[in-house]
Amino acid sequence: MFKFFIQRKWFLWSILGSLVILFSTWYQVQLDVKINEWFGDFYDTLQKALTEPNSVTEDEFIGYLFTFLKIASGWIIIAVFTGFFVSHWVFRWRTSMADYYHSEWVKARTTEGASQRVQEDTLKFARIMEGLGVGLLDSIMTLIAFLPILWGLSKQVSVLPWIGEVDHALVWVAILSALGGTIVLALVGIKLPGIEYDIQKEEAGYRKELVLGEDDPIRAAPPTIGQLYSRVRGIHYKSYFHYLYFNTVKWSYFQGMVIVPYLALAPTIVKGVITLGFVQQITRAFGRVEGSLQYLVKSWSTIVELISVWKRLSEFETKLKNSDINITGQTHETKS
Repeated sequence: MFKFFIQRKWFLWSILGSLVILFSTWYQVQLDVKINEWFGDFYDTLQKALTEPNSVTEDEFIGYLFTFLKIASGWIIIAVFTGFFVSHWVFRWRTSMADYYHSEWVKARTTEGASQRVQEDTLKFARIMEGLGVGLLDSIMTLIAFLPILWGLSKQVSVLPWIGEVDHALVWVAILSALGGTIVLALVGIKLPGIEYDIQKEEAGYRKELVLGEDDPIRAAPPTIGQLYSRVRGIHYKSYFHYLYFNTVKWSYFQGMVIVPYLALAPTIVKGVITLGFVQQITRAFGRVEGSLQYLVKSWSTIVELISVWKRLSEFETKLKNSDINITGQTHETKS
């Protein structure tokens, strides 16, 4: 699966392409930092304009809007380019996998569900890595950029409700709440990767029988196909049950986190020692840091699917390697 990064023919895409993605993601995060700073200045100006009539001119106010448009336009251009380039980059990765499987097809074809693994699983692997890989990189870059910002802004927030004084309070709230949510969701969803793998396995068996039934009327007969579909239905129903309580916990956590920064800011807000712009700036920075730390929580369902695909492809490649070993052993025995 990872020959893409060690074969010389793919170095232009795997190495240089990775650097392009790294730089474009970094630059996109820097623009996000500028937007965060803009929010602080804009809302302070808005508060001033609403509380002190004629203290802000119309040109000054509109100037802030055009500044946002300029920064946002750059962010959109970089985001679109990054998405376009990543799609091509990941497809090259899939191509490197497909080339290997194609070259080994004489041995690969004897593996159950070989066609599905070569076509469908490589497609899934590429699409999942496209989303998860860029998401992980963006989360890391965002955390590196916004954590110092939140640390600096948190100097003015030193008191938490029911707890009391805590230096850089919002930083610790973001870390602990995200870490706690990740651990809870991981424990609640611990069975999901195995269930997803079983789904893929049962669907592959069902699909194989249907494909064979296209050429052989004896295959895919009602008793056999009915039993296979019954197993498919059973594993899907099992999945629905486990996702029921997993999604209940997940969405309860996300909805609860909406009020956490405002709850943490409550003692500071009621004292009136900070401005509206500061509130907007710090809650946005808090959201960026917390969102980066919640990467695993937000991506858990996709990670479950990736684990399932990875297991199937790993088994596939292991069987190909074992086939090579068996062929080599038989060759030596024949010569002896």
